[in-house]
Amino acid sequence: MLRDKNLVPLSHQHQHVLALCVRLDRALQSGEIDREAWQAEIHDIYEQEVAVHFAAEEKELFPAARKFSEVQSLITELLDEHTALRNLFVRAGGGELQREDLQHFVETLAHHVRKEERQLFEGLQNLMSPEELSEVGSALQEALKHATNTCAVPNPATRLRPKP
Repeated sequence: MLRDKNLVPLSHQHQHVLALCVRLDRALQSGEIDREAWQAEIHDIYEQEVAVHFAAEEKELFPAARKFSEVQSLITELLDEHTALRNLFVRAGGGELQREDLQHFVETLAHHVRKEERQLFEGLQNLMSPEELSEVGSALQEALKHATNTCAVPNPATRLRPKP
């Protein structure tokens, strides 16, 4: 289903973190990983974009979605996932993530994003009226104005390298 224009800003941010997940997963699979560099990048992305993204969803999107019984349990799951992900982002900022934690981070974040895109956003596009979506979109635009609007450039230690 085509994404409603009012949810596109969140979807763009989802693309940014999915790109991070792909890059980190490939690095983990290759066996060549600078944990400190990856954790710094994870923390930077959290500070620049994800913290604002989570706050916007929690303040604007989730309360509007809770009006619909069809997605209430999904909202509860997503809020629990936000808590778990925040913990991983904070631990990354403290340099506490081990290799297995980084793999768990990739899997958890990618699963979360896909759940929001495929279940919540699709559901809301079917449940909300165009006026409700527009109202949520305006509130999200305001709530997201302090997030970075561009995808962060990886530092040299976290760039994907071509296979020999």
